[in-house]
Amino acid sequence: MSVSATSHLPFGSPDPERIRDRLPFLIRRNLVLRGVRAFLEARGCMEVETPCAVPAPGEEVHLLPFQTMQETPDGQHQTLFLHTSPEFAMKRIVAATGLPLFQFARVWRNGEASATHAPEFTMLEWYRPGMALSGLMDETEALLKAVLPPTLCRNACTLDLSLPFERLSIEDAFRRHAGVDLLPTEGQAQALADAAHCTLRDGETWEDLFFRLLLERIEPAIGQTRPTFLTHWPASQAALARKDPTDPRVALRFELYAAGMELANAFEELTDAVEQRQRFSHDRAIRQSLYPTRATWPMDEKLLAALPHMPPCSGIALGFDRLVMLACGAPRIQDVLWIQD
Repeated sequence: MSVSATSHLPFGSPDPERIRDRLPFLIRRNLVLRGVRAFLEARGCMEVETPCAVPAPGEEVHLLPFQTMQETPDGQHQTLFLHTSPEFAMKRIVAATGLPLFQFARVWRNGEASATHAPEFTMLEWYRPGMALSGLMDETEALLKAVLPPTLCRNACTLDLSLPFERLSIEDAFRRHAGVDLLPTEGQAQALADAAHCTLRDGETWEDLFFRLLLERIEPAIGQTRPTFLTHWPASQAALARKDPTDPRVALRFELYAAGMELANAFEELTDAVEQRQRFSHDRAIRQSLYPTRATWPMDEKLLAALPHMPPCSGIALGFDRLVMLACGAPRIQDVLWIQD
């Protein structure tokens, strides 16, 4: 089905006009959703639903959750947060059942808005017990080839999905596109700046510079003619992933890039509750230091109690709205959302 939208109307246009203007994109959204669901169900995955308002929204250092308040019938109050990912709840289900799962989850991330970010969006997450990260890359590639056109264009990129997707370690990506031997510099901001021939900014940490170089030099160079799996991230940048047993400096994590967008983030899941607690505590201390006025919440003890029962598993979070943007060539995430208040 060929889909194209008419001219974009101003954001303040009346709802009927704004929705009609984007209807071809929205029709494609439904087709992609049906295709993804059929693909995963055909592979034995069970669709689940988990709560959106939770006591612990996640432990990502830089994500800002929306906060709300639950009032019980007896007048008690409990602070809840709209989750930034359904990951913790889905892992508890995997631990309890051992089943492969998927979910189209509405998630919320405060303070985010751009052509590819919306504060409320749809995350497709699925978990594969018994599958290694390489197998999850195979499945993710097969999914995209099943629901996207064989050739698509976005932001002057023409992707050929008939080609095998590129698999590139982050170490090789930095060496190829930034001229940097990355891993020996970890934790040493000046060493990374010297290797990259750039000036270290005031207060810039190794992690800050790592992401600056990723944004400025790596991301523009990958996923331009075919999607790219960027694999084996520094262990410090994958708080929920297992370390690579052959090289503990890196974690079993990949991100998927296509036509200038980060599309998905995946881990071979950490199931060691002791190590996970240590990583959470580390990230919570960093978050408190960077954002001392932000709300705090208890650690997710239910997740930590479930982890020892979780089978070896790989899991992935894929931005469903961005997948739809690719499917129909939409330049903005707002083009593929039914209502934008």
